[in-house]
Amino acid sequence: MHYVYLLQSIDRPRQRYVGSTQNLRQRFKEHNEGKSIHTGRHRAWRLVTYIAFTDETKAREFERYLKVGSGHAFARRHLW
Repeated sequence: MHYVYLLQSIDRPRQRYVGSTQNLRQRFKEHNEGKSIHTGRHRAWRLVTYIAFTDETKAREFERYLKVGSGHAFARRHLW
């Protein structure tokens, strides 16, 4: 499975992150251990939402969508 996930900083709730991975548990652990340059400064993180895909291409496309204007709006309305 391929996962698209949304994280929110516990200490700074306005800080959010969208990512994708094949191993959600491991990747979430890495975010909270500060191993990602994009999320290390805003830890600890909570997992808000994740969506599982059988197709990696579809997962990557959905991740990219969530990182642009209309995708931000969609995520705010439906996923956060």
